[in-house]
Order: sequence, then structure tokens, then C-alpha cells
Amino acid sequence: MNSTIIKFISILILIFILAGCATSSDYPTKKEDNHKGLLSDKERQRLALENVIDGNILMAKSDYSLALKKFETALSYDTSAGICFALSKAYLFNNRLNSALQFANKAIELDSSISDFYILLSDVYSFGKKKNSAIEVLEKAVEKFPDNYQLQYKLAIFLEEDRPLRAIELYEKLLKSVGSDWNILARISDLQRRLGNINDEIIALERLLKIDPGNKTIIKNLIDLYLIQNRNSQAITLIDELLELNPEDISSRQRKIDLYLNEKKWDKVYQEIELIMKSDELDYQSKFDIGYFFFEKSFRDSSALQISKMIFNQLDNDTSYWQIKLVLGAIAINQREDLKAIEYFKYVTENAYWSVDSWVRLGALHFDNKKYYEAEKIMLEAVELFPNDYFINFILGLSLAQLGKNDTAAIYLKKSVNLNPRDVNTISAYAYTLSQLKEQDSAITYLEKALFLNPNEVNVLGTLALIYNEKKFYDKSDSLYEKALLISPDDAIINNNYAYSLSTRGLQLERALQMVNIALEKDSLSSAFLDTKGWILYKLGRYEEAKFYVERAVEVGTQSAVIIDHLGDIEFKLGNIERAKELWRKAFDLDPSKTEIELKIIKGEI
Repeated sequence: MNSTIIKFISILILIFILAGCATSSDYPTKKEDNHKGLLSDKERQRLALENVIDGNILMAKSDYSLALKKFETALSYDTSAGICFALSKAYLFNNRLNSALQFANKAIELDSSISDFYILLSDVYSFGKKKNSAIEVLEKAVEKFPDNYQLQYKLAIFLEEDRPLRAIELYEKLLKSVGSDWNILARISDLQRRLGNINDEIIALERLLKIDPGNKTIIKNLIDLYLIQNRNSQAITLIDELLELNPEDISSRQRKIDLYLNEKKWDKVYQEIELIMKSDELDYQSKFDIGYFFFEKSFRDSSALQISKMIFNQLDNDTSYWQIKLVLGAIAINQREDLKAIEYFKYVTENAYWSVDSWVRLGALHFDNKKYYEAEKIMLEAVELFPNDYFINFILGLSLAQLGKNDTAAIYLKKSVNLNPRDVNTISAYAYTLSQLKEQDSAITYLEKALFLNPNEVNVLGTLALIYNEKKFYDKSDSLYEKALLISPDDAIINNNYAYSLSTRGLQLERALQMVNIALEKDSLSSAFLDTKGWILYKLGRYEEAKFYVERAVEVGTQSAVIIDHLGDIEFKLGNIERAKELWRKAFDLDPSKTEIELKIIKGEI
């Protein structure tokens, strides 16, 4: 079949599809002639053409099985490249890949001048999970048809995963030919992100932004990248564009102020806050949310507290809403202005005694940021209002426990357990506090209940192991630690506590050293972790190294009798006898119940 007939078939197919004029039943299969050899060439071409048209209509209707039969019939009348191509596509859609591959190759063999044939062959290889073969076909096709953009685009897509630089090269070549194209630039941007090429990703996004200047996603991505590169002025320009598109975009306003705050541009900060507070486009809640954003940020950056205070003071001038007083009270606590804090909280208790959620949110925020003293004060106010609220009792109990007030903490944690008896974390926290109060048997009872509720809870396993270790039930303790490590091999607390237990018994010291290193990777400033490493090194006879870590533990932590005692033992081993005695006396003063330290003082040696 010549090229004129192929073009004629394409036109006819397009007409039939657009018109939607008939179903396959309108085109009955032509009765095969038992004497095909007697047909003229013209008649054979006519029959082949009719079956190809019918087959393409059926393909458009997703009736691939019947379409395949039509193309097979067409092939019996004419073995042209076009029919081989149609037949290969039908085989592909019928998931008969070997036959599809055979006829795709046959089509190219008969006529290598049609680029669509190469595209189909690459698709067949791709469906057969032979990506390298598909790439090889497309590489040859691109070389043969250098001006065919579809081939270049398809090849670039195939190359993205394994040869991203080559894919980018092809995309850039396409851009020179076709001009700025959204899909191509988006793919370049994604590839540059994968490769970590921030500059090139920025360039691609900037080109995309020229195509669609109002695209918020692109603008936000560019802002992030500008900030990574400290291109703050460009970031602010784009933030302003976002705010122009959406004046109520709270996150963008927060980000802009945050940016000025980080650069210590106080005049800009105050200018932005003034604009926010005067803006009629932002409602009260939006302004509140911006202020609260900086209140939360103040736990990590104290300079943000003043910004939050400015916003809430302004809001307080405009309205006497109790939520504002609640936050202002928290700010006053942070700034040690206790009289102001009392005044604010008194207003809240008088005007919004029903809002338990606000109390919980505020207390939890302080606790999560390790502001235990402030959390205690807030929750003591709250528990007077809501004595039977689980969250308030729980946060108060946890805060007291962190401050070492275990007797009082136990009261509130026990109440939390009664209010929420199936919560494993609550039971575990209460049990740990009981263990601190030396009520080990009661603690074990509660922890075993928690394990019954959740046998794989790592915190419970670790707490129970710690108690059994203190009771010198080492078989049980070790078994629990091993189970916890199977569940969570990188858990810092489990690794540290088990390592310390092993070191005190002089067992598996090299393994213990590996475990405490895992813990220190999670928190390099934990005095407990540092002391554990020092003590393991002491047991290994590496006294100078041990001294470094235990001294570091003393520097970063609170005064602990155990850690000071360890440092004394290390100094003794280093021959610094008087320094060792001095440290033992200090440790004994911190905890006079430790008779083993007193004995070392009396003897003057370990």
C-alpha cells in the first residue's frame, strides 16, 4: 500500500471517529473469498482498507479483541507497513507482546521512513519492561529524525531515571526548538531538584513563572529555594506578590515578618505588624493566628516573644476577648512578670471558665517546649476549674514529675489513670513515678497492665526493664531490653539504659559502647548519655576518655550524686586522690542515702 493510500486511511478514520457514525455492527465482517488468489490488486487493497478502517473504529471504542481480527483479515489481503503497524498496536493492546514486537519490527523493515513506527516499537519494549531496548530504538530514531520533537521528548522521559543529565540536555534542546513549554520546564525543574542543583532548579522555576506569573505553587517553591540560598530580598519580593494575589494569606505574612526578624530588621518587623493590625482585609482570627505563630516560635527564639506581645497587646486594646488574656498571661510568665500573669489568668477564669481546650493547649505547649515550671503554674490554675479533666491532670502530673515533685505528681497521674484507664502512656507515666518513689511492686503491676494492653510498647518495656534492673532481676530486665531493641533498635533511651545496666555489671562492654553511641547520635547533650559513655570507658580502663565524657555530663546537666561519684572514681584511677575525695564528699552531700559513697570517703579509696 503506497503513502497516498495510508494518508487516505488516516483521513477516513478521523472522519469516522469525529462523526461517531456507526458501531461495529454497522460494519459486518466481509465474507472471505475462498479464491483470494483470483482477486485483483485493486480489489485486495479495497478489502484491506475496509478492514483497517473497521479495525481502527473498533480500537477507538476499546474493542481491541475484535479490532485485532479485522487487522489480521486486512493483513491477509495486504502485507504493507501500515497494516503491520496497526496489527502491532492491536497485539499490544491485547497484551500479546511477542506478536506486537514482531509486527512493529516488520513495519520498520517495510518502511523505515515513518517515525510513528519507532515510537510504537519503543512502547512495545517499554510494556515488556525492556527499557534499555526502548531507549536504543528511540536513540536511533532521534538520529534518523532530528527534527521530530515527539521522539526527543519521549526519549528524554525514558532517560530521566537513569541518565538525568542526558534527559535535561534533550529537554533544553527541545526548548530551543519549540520555545518555552510548561511540561518540559516542569520536568527539568523536577530533575534538577532530584540532582540537588538548586541554582538550575531556580532557573527552571523562574522560566515557568514567566509562563504563569500567578502560579502560587511555583512562587512558594521559589521562595523556599531563595531562602535556602539566603537570597532574602528576592524571597520577600515573591512573598509580596503572593500577598497581592491573596491579602489574607496568613502564612506568607508570618513568613515575611519571620524573615525580617531573623535578619534583625526591627523597623521592618514593626512596620509589617502595624500594617497587619491596621488591615481591614484580615479579620480578628487571622491576626490572632499570626500572633500565636510568633508565641509558639518564641520557645525556640526568644526575640519572637516581643513580636507576639506587641500583636496581642494591640488586640487587647481592640477587644477584651479572654483568649487574648490567656496568651498574654503565658507571655507574662515567660518574662517573669508574675503579677501581670495572675491578673490575666484571673480574667480568664472569671470570663471563660468553660474553655478547657485553651488551658490544655497552653499547658501542653509549655510542656512540649520543656517549660515545666510555667506548665505547672498554668495547669494548677486549670485543675481548680476542671478537676476531672483527663488532659489537665495528665499534663500537670507530667510537669510535676519533670520538676522532681514525684509525691504530688503521683496524685494527678493516678487520677489520670482512673479517668483514662486504657491509655498506655498514662499508665506508664504513673508507673515510672511510682518507681521514683521506690514503690516498685506497684509500678510493676501497672506496667504489666500496660503491656497487656500493648505488648510492643517500647516505653513500657523500657520502664519495666529499668525497675527490674534496680531490683537486680537481671534476667527479666535484659529480656525486656532485648525485646525493646528488636522493636526499636535506634531508641535512644533503651540503648542508653541497657548500656548502663551492662556497664555496671561489667558485661558486653564493647556492645554497650556501641549502644550508647546510638543514644548520643540522637541527643549529644544528654548528661545521662554522656555519663553512661564515660562509665563504660571507665570500665574499659580508658580513664582519660572517661573523664572527658563525665565532665561533659556535669557541665550540661544538673548536679547529680551518681555522676559526681563517677567522676570521683575516675579521678582516683588517674591518681588524683584528693580531687577524688572532694568529689565523693560532694556526691554524698547531694544524696546522703548512698552509703557506698560514704564508705569510699572513710576508706579514702575505691
